[in-house]
Amino acid sequence: VVCLVAYHIFFMLFVWSYWKTIFTLPMNPSKEFHLSYSDKESLEREPRGESQQEVLRRAAKDLPIYTRTMSGAIRYCDRCQLVKPDRCHHCSVCDKCILKMDHHCPWVNNCVGFSNYKFFLLFLAYSLLYCIFIAATDLQYFIKFWTNGLPDTQAKFHIMFLFFAAAMFSVSLSSLFGYHCWLVSKNKSTLEVFRAPIFRHRTDKNGFSLGFSKNLRQVFGDEKKYWLLPVFSSLGDGCSFPTCLVNQDPEQASTPGGLNSTSKNESHLFPAKPLRDSQSHLLTDPQSWSDISAKAEKGKVGMSNPALTMENET
Repeated sequence: VVCLVAYHIFFMLFVWSYWKTIFTLPMNPSKEFHLSYSDKESLEREPRGESQQEVLRRAAKDLPIYTRTMSGAIRYCDRCQLVKPDRCHHCSVCDKCILKMDHHCPWVNNCVGFSNYKFFLLFLAYSLLYCIFIAATDLQYFIKFWTNGLPDTQAKFHIMFLFFAAAMFSVSLSSLFGYHCWLVSKNKSTLEVFRAPIFRHRTDKNGFSLGFSKNLRQVFGDEKKYWLLPVFSSLGDGCSFPTCLVNQDPEQASTPGGLNSTSKNESHLFPAKPLRDSQSHLLTDPQSWSDISAKAEKGKVGMSNPALTMENET
């Protein structure tokens, strides 16, 4: 009875998380990041040069964008005709920009990004537990198979196949799950491991890392009762993220993560719907920001703003 109850619990959680990973639609950038009709016309009418740079610079000046291309340009998507938010990438399979894109997974036929990354992690975790449970409960019969302790029927070959399949999947899933646990602890995506995010001042592979605890809560949320359930509880809106780099870009009107800021006596708030208190305190912990603020101020001395050039990046 205990084995049956445990089996069905693991099985239901596995199927639930797998279902949510497959059928949760990837989130796309909000309308604030799309170019206006006049900006699109200006971009198409002007030759590639300073005039196009000015169009993109004007479109991105009020957006919380801190990453750039390798040449220092605004990250712009020609296919979607939008300014890319931080950590957003264009998926060639889905043919659209995905917020905090990790990778396109053929096993779930979906992009893994901000909207379903927690579900993907739980899917890996519960499928691993499911396979380990099957291998463990089948082990005693697998041993009897080799010691001729089983009746001579075709069922014993099913026992052998079941054990080998569960054991092999357990090995492969454990490595994949361990890798994504490391990504969560460092607040990175798979794409950011292969190509570190580029900020205005330099490339920083740990630019979005806030420490293990806050990195974990960005994916799973503040309420621990939802951590093990395939329900959405991630923090933020997917368009803006807190960084460990403070006041790094004097041209941007927003602060990391969508907090209020002032530029030329005008206040800008992004996103339109402010984050919950549980989300915004990721950014307002003075202890976590005090040291890096001093470092960022020192780094600003003598820093120049490279000219923006328009690049296609997928």
